[in-house]
Amino acid sequence: MDLKLIKNILELISESDVNEVSLEEGDFKIKVKKQGEVQQVSYTHPAPQAPAQPAAAPTQPQQSAGQEDAKEAADDQPDGETVTSPIVGTFYESPSPDSDPFVKVGDTVSKGDTLCIVEAMKIMNEIEAEFGGTVKKIMVDDAQPVEFEQPLFIIKKD
Repeated sequence: MDLKLIKNILELISESDVNEVSLEEGDFKIKVKKQGEVQQVSYTHPAPQAPAQPAAAPTQPQQSAGQEDAKEAADDQPDGETVTSPIVGTFYESPSPDSDPFVKVGDTVSKGDTLCIVEAMKIMNEIEAEFGGTVKKIMVDDAQPVEFEQPLFIIKKD
């Protein structure tokens, strides 16, 4: 990738609403994140009427309950590696509404096979398998929004 192309990409990103871009071309990889336009929101809470220690005590059971829920959810997950979304966008299981899905539970995939599409800003990004294996679970419904690093699939490596 030449320097002029990288400069053009940086200019396009700075003029757009995109906050993060990752590109790969052969052995060359580049990841660009905007940091200048980060918005911070702060909230103020009224001063507590009671001492701080009793107020902190009820949060402990809430945290452990959340941890138990996460542990139970992890127990329900099949064995395998989790494939996450590399970008924020909309998950599509097939190339078009009238097409068959790229993969179904139980399908065997090879490295480089297309698993799904994540649409971001009208750009269709094919998400490919980084390793071969068997699809154990699809964790997102078709046409649903996904977040960065949200789990999409569980694939058991061969």
